[in-house]
Amino acid sequence: MIELKEVYYSYHGINAIRNISLEIKNGEAVTLLGPNGSGKSTLLKIINGLVFPHRGVYRFQNEDIHQKRLQDDSFSKSFHQKIGFIFQNSDSQLFCSNVFDEIAFGPRQMGMTEDEVDKRVNDCIDLLKIQEIMNRQPYHLSGGEKRKVAIASVLAMNPDVLTLDEPMNGLDPKTGKWLVEFLRCLSRAGKTIVVSTHNLDFARKISNRAILLNGSHSVAADLPTDNLLDNIELLKKVNLLD
Repeated sequence: MIELKEVYYSYHGINAIRNISLEIKNGEAVTLLGPNGSGKSTLLKIINGLVFPHRGVYRFQNEDIHQKRLQDDSFSKSFHQKIGFIFQNSDSQLFCSNVFDEIAFGPRQMGMTEDEVDKRVNDCIDLLKIQEIMNRQPYHLSGGEKRKVAIASVLAMNPDVLTLDEPMNGLDPKTGKWLVEFLRCLSRAGKTIVVSTHNLDFARKISNRAILLNGSHSVAADLPTDNLLDNIELLKKVNLLD
């Protein structure tokens, strides 16, 4: 489903990721691990077509993804309907006047009828159990509520792939526990899940494969999650453990 071959990306001449090659198959639950600044967020942005490799190739469902390809409106809509991105900061993702319209925004942009939009929004509201906030303004919500609305706004598009950038940041323990169970449920339903995190306990609970980035912005290991997390010396080497 997702394939990167020898991908490089730099910000103002400084490497963010370098020589990344990996494949993610349909239905996998994968965590991207690594210390701050190792390139996890940049890698997610490339996977979502928000930035493009300076060198190398990114393919999604056997289609090359690059800036010119996503200038085709029809292809761009199809691509962004298949893959959804939950930002680390939910405030970056929420901009409508109420929760209902926030969740409805994506389906409306795709040209769905209002009946279909209403069905998708209400299905997501029921799924995430956020009926009591559907008419509230997003910026008045708690951090956990904002995260649920951000997830609902992506799920309303019914993507094949759900990507999340440090989703546990700022969550209270109760909401964090809910998120673990919710991602497990989506994974069992066949969704492909890709999550960046430095929370090792969270990674162990929600993924069966872990890709470890190091301070050189390249892949240090790609292993079953339990195997990687049990390698204490490797985790110390990349500064994920003291």
